[in-house]
Parts: sequence; C-alpha cells; structure tokens
Amino acid sequence: MTILDKCVEYLFRGLAASNHRQGEDSWFKSLFVRKVDPRKDAHSNLIAKKETSNLYKIQFHNVKPECLDAYNKICEDVLPSIHADKHYPCELVGTWNTWYGEQDQAVHLWRYDGGYPALTEVMSKLRQNKEFMEYRNERGKMLLSRKNQLLLEFSFWNEPVPRKGPNIYELRSYQLRPGTMIEWGNYWARAIGYRQENSEAVGGFFSQIGELYMVHHLWAYKDLQSREDTRNAAWQQEGWDECVYYTVPLIQHMESRIMIPMKSSPLQ
Repeated sequence: MTILDKCVEYLFRGLAASNHRQGEDSWFKSLFVRKVDPRKDAHSNLIAKKETSNLYKIQFHNVKPECLDAYNKICEDVLPSIHADKHYPCELVGTWNTWYGEQDQAVHLWRYDGGYPALTEVMSKLRQNKEFMEYRNERGKMLLSRKNQLLLEFSFWNEPVPRKGPNIYELRSYQLRPGTMIEWGNYWARAIGYRQENSEAVGGFFSQIGELYMVHHLWAYKDLQSREDTRNAAWQQEGWDECVYYTVPLIQHMESRIMIPMKSSPLQ
C-alpha cells in the first residue's frame, strides 16, 4: 500500500468514527471549514447614520414607452401633495426619468422620518387616500414592471437636500459580494473626501430589504461634460486610485443611470 493509499484510508476511518458520535461536527468537514470570528453587531448599525432615524425607499418603474408623458403628468399631480402634507411623515427626496441606461424608466426616492414605524404609518394612511388610490390604479395601467428597495444612508455621505437646477443626476448602483459591506464602507469613508470638489455628492445608501448588498451612490452634475471633467479630476488626487483599486474586487455587478429630474422633484 502506498503512502497516498494509507492517508486516504486514515481519512475515511476518521470520518466513519465521527459519524457515530451524535451531536458532534463532522471530523472530515472540520478539515475544510474556516473558523470566523463572530461579528458583534449588524453592519447596518456600524455604517448607517446614527443622528437620524431616516429610512429611504427607492422605486424603479418601467413605463410603457407610449405612456411616459401621461405617467409623468399623474406623478406631478399627486406626489408633491403627499410630500407637502404634514399628515404623512415622509418626504419626496427626488423623482427622475432615466436618460441613459434603463430606458422609459422612472426613479423615485422617498425619505421616512422615523424609520419603519413611519413607513407603516404612511402606507396605512395612503390606503385611505382616495386620490392616491386612483393614481395607483391609473399608474398600474402604464407600467411594464416595478420594484423597490428599502435603504439606509451611509454615515459618511451627505444628507440629500433640495437642490436648484438645472442638473443631471447619476445613480450608480453596485451589487456587492455578500459579506463585504463594512469593507466597502471603510474605503468609501475615505474616498468620499476626493469627490466633494464640485458639490457633486448627493447621497449614498445601502439596501435593507429587496436586493441585498446593494449600494446606491447619487451624484449631481451640470451636464455630461461636467461629469466627465469631475470624474477625471478625482484621478489627479493622491489616494483616489488606491480606493478604486481596493473596492473594485468587492463588486459583483455595477450599473449607471443618467437621470433627468421631473418638474416636481425637490432635487433639480
């Protein structure tokens, strides 16, 4: 019998013996399982803003091309009234049509002051709002599909506030590898400092419900050339290249949308 044969026989004898011990981990499995130090807290508690209890909802509506103008009209008729009504603990942060990227798509970003209880309160009250329910029924006839995510904001990003236009907005969405959110946050806590020169940073968010390990960065630019110039300028700052180098391997998929604000958007 060769040395290799003896090693294999030894391994399988150990496996057979361990199977008789109830309540113990497999001896064979233990050879390959990496021991991980237990995490003391959820990543959302480590990288989210502590000074606010805001919860965000982002909505993606894919609209039938022939219905886009009508869709924008009903949104402009109804959404600002909910935003302005103090009866609802929520605000419309911004509402856009995509220009480049996904076509015939609307994106809405809402903020709920008070977290999940505020979201529950708003949803309950909207079901009693006749105007909103009529809007929702009419909207449904115009959509091909829709999805949403519930988000928290990164502690190191700007708080999104109303902005005068005209601007274009870029929504950069990143699907991260599971388990890398804190690492992403650590690098971007430094990287965001390189992207404040032209006040282009609007907000940064990560998902809690919906597609998980999703990150959204929202940027504002005067136009596409301004976007190009601003992004190129970041590469001239020492340290930006290092942040990009270490965060790229954390990404499974990324997407960019260039968006135009609707008339009713607080972010113009």
